[in-house]
Order: sequence, then C-alpha cells, then structure tokens
Amino acid sequence: QYHGLFPRRQLWRPRLEYPLWDNDWDGRRPPPIPPQEDDDGEERYIRKNGVTRHVILIRHGQYHETFKEDSKRLLTPLGKKQAELTGKRLGKLIRGVNKEFGPCRVKVVGVSDLARAKETADLIYDNMDLDTFDGEMVEKGEPDPLLNEGRGKARPSVVVRTDDHHPRIEQAFRKYFYRESNTNSSPLASPTEEEATQQLKPHPQHEFEIIVCHANVIRYFFCRALQLPPEAWLRLCTFNCSLTYFTIRPTGTVSCRMLGDIGHLPHDLCTFSMHTGFNW
Repeated sequence: QYHGLFPRRQLWRPRLEYPLWDNDWDGRRPPPIPPQEDDDGEERYIRKNGVTRHVILIRHGQYHETFKEDSKRLLTPLGKKQAELTGKRLGKLIRGVNKEFGPCRVKVVGVSDLARAKETADLIYDNMDLDTFDGEMVEKGEPDPLLNEGRGKARPSVVVRTDDHHPRIEQAFRKYFYRESNTNSSPLASPTEEEATQQLKPHPQHEFEIIVCHANVIRYFFCRALQLPPEAWLRLCTFNCSLTYFTIRPTGTVSCRMLGDIGHLPHDLCTFSMHTGFNW
C-alpha cells in the first residue's frame, strides 16, 4: 500500500522526476540535430512555423443522478440551459467578433458516449449559430467510449475499477493530447523538392478541438497534460459546463489557459453536480 491510500502498483511513475519536464511526453519529439551556432534556432523555427493545438474540455451539464440506467441520466432543465449558453460562447469563438478577436479554426466537437455528455454536445452544437458561418464547417465527432468517466475515492471496489479503467483513460489521454508534428522542414537543413513544394502550401497556425466529457476525465487530463502527479486529480473541482483549455505547442510545451471556467454562466446556473451556487 502507498501510505494506506492505494496499492503501490497504481502509483503513477513519470519518466522524469517531478518537477522536470519530459520533452518527449507524447513520443513525437523531433530527432536531435547536430550542434549549431544557434542551438535555439530549431526550436524557434518549429514554434513559429508549426501548428499549435488548442484542446478545450467541457464538462457536461447538470443531469438527473438518481437513475442507474445511463439512458435515463439525462440533463435537467437547468443543465440544458447551461449547455445552450456554452454553445453560444463557443459559437462566438468560432465565428470571431472582429479583426482583433477573429475566428478560431475549430475542427471537431468530440464527446463521450454517455447520455448526458451526448445531450450536452448536441445542445452546444445546435446553439453555436453556424448557419451563416462562411468558414470551414465544424465536424461533429462520433461518441468515444474512451472518454467515459472514471470513479473516485480509493475504496476496495475503486481499486479494482482503477485496474480495469486506467488503461482506457490513459489511452484517451494519448489519443487527444499530442503535439502536431507536421511542421515543415527545418531551416537548418536543405529541403527536398517535395518539402519545398509543401512549404508553399498554406497551413493553419492554430487548430481547436472541443471535447465534451466528464469531470473525472478532465481532472485526470489536467494533471497528465501538465505532468503533475495524477493522483492529485480529486483536489480539483470543475463545475457543470465549465471550460478547461490547453494549448499544445509544436515544440511540445503545454499550458493551461483556463481551468473550470464558468464565466459564461450566470450565478443561478452555476452547479457542481446537484450542488447549486457556492455555499456547499
């Protein structure tokens, strides 16, 4: 046992001791190049010319928790309002407001395959107001069971479920969190004819992906993305329809811009599960 909390075999073991940063955390770090006069030139080029991935995780809206069947665990009327307002906020992000706050290239809206998440994602998508949007259409992703929620405190039954479900949630993290590796060739090497042709083609500098899932998943992803001990995920709290927002640079650095942001929801729509407001 690890301090009586859980079996030691379930303790996360990073490749590098915390707080060191593992530069190859996603297995996509480019191979090293021969030493140059400007050792930072390669990294600066990748950051400037590569694609930054923006991953926005959204917790589902408030739902009826008294039912055991997933098909009945649907959004409450309050939860539906939360999802509608979240869709309107994301719609502004996609369309842009003006030149200064321009449109963001959202490629896909992903979702877990649990009923409350799918219902939330549908309401978000329907309230983005993209009917008159003349940019690239946002793809609605297929429900992904890898994003289904995990379970919390380490009771004996949870220890068993952790053994069963941890490989799934870790697979989900590796599926959705990675640096974009299609950066064109380095200026420190002579490009081939094919690479030179590819460099002439326009490519987006930023790509956004929205994922509607669950608090447990979001909190685990937060710890893993920032290379924090994932056992600390229960110390975090993300409200219904809150936004947790990461940037993943082509160099492999990861930053969290928002954690559980509910600025788009009025006070009377702020909930954590069946807890309303903040006096709990």
